[in-house]
Amino acid sequence: MEQLRINPAKDTTADIDVTDIPELPDDVFIAPLEKPKDLGDDWLEPQQRVYTAEEHHIWDDLFAQQMEILPGRACSAFMAGLERLDLGRGGVPDFGAMSEELKSITGWEVVPVPMLIPDHVFFWHLANRRFPAGNFIRTRETFHYIQEPDVFHDVFGHVPLLTDPVFADYMAAYGRAGWKALKHNRLKALSALYWYTVEFGLILEEDGMRSYGAGILSGPTEAVFAVEAESPNRIHLDVDRVVRTDYTISDLQPTYFVIESFAELFHMTVERDFNDLYGRLGAGFTYANQAVLDVDRVYHIGTQEYAQRGGRGSGAQPV
Repeated sequence: MEQLRINPAKDTTADIDVTDIPELPDDVFIAPLEKPKDLGDDWLEPQQRVYTAEEHHIWDDLFAQQMEILPGRACSAFMAGLERLDLGRGGVPDFGAMSEELKSITGWEVVPVPMLIPDHVFFWHLANRRFPAGNFIRTRETFHYIQEPDVFHDVFGHVPLLTDPVFADYMAAYGRAGWKALKHNRLKALSALYWYTVEFGLILEEDGMRSYGAGILSGPTEAVFAVEAESPNRIHLDVDRVVRTDYTISDLQPTYFVIESFAELFHMTVERDFNDLYGRLGAGFTYANQAVLDVDRVYHIGTQEYAQRGGRGSGAQPV
């Protein structure tokens, strides 16, 4: 297991108090999500829902589908986490049992939420080592693609890597970094970093490039496309560049960003002075999501054929 030596003097988020949910400044705008009336400000549901037999079967079928695809494409830490938590034991995993195991490894737990939750609440949970997971599962009709993250995406895609101590520390530090993004009204920039790392990141391993992003690992098409297709760019991660880069929410990514290790990811983000960075950012994105810059460390310049043919809506092949 990779060991991380954190330099407290360089951890720019270490002194942030995460006891209470941060207040939103008046000039910060977030998605207008309507909180269910019976929930508190933390947006947590009192317990994990009881799933039907069919919903448990959907989990099992999704799990079996991904396990046919991911070996040789998913990073080793993810595969080890899957095995350690035994997420394929049958049916939707129990959050309580899973959390007890996670707490003993990295101090994390999984908590149920009804839907997407506001950014500042999400950051607060991450900063306190709680991963909010959707308390519902997709249907047969949405089996291959669902836009709002469900329990399969959240638990299968995200939770296994929380068994890795370095990645687990990165996620908590990311949550603390949300305070600075709120202060500077740069939530969109911080969201781009999350998107290109936690959701759609790639990592170099001894036997090749592998995926660690949950958005890749929880879907059959992107799991292959991200590491094998000719269409997308693959570029080494640079934090300053990524927070200026637009991203695609409802289709395969035109560009993926690559790290050499989770320790590199941790150091290049936690030790970056985001106060300085946010102070120099414009309100919008600088770079298109297909752009390749002169200063980029490029592993693969994509053909962009999939995107140029119109992407998912056109029926283009993900090549």
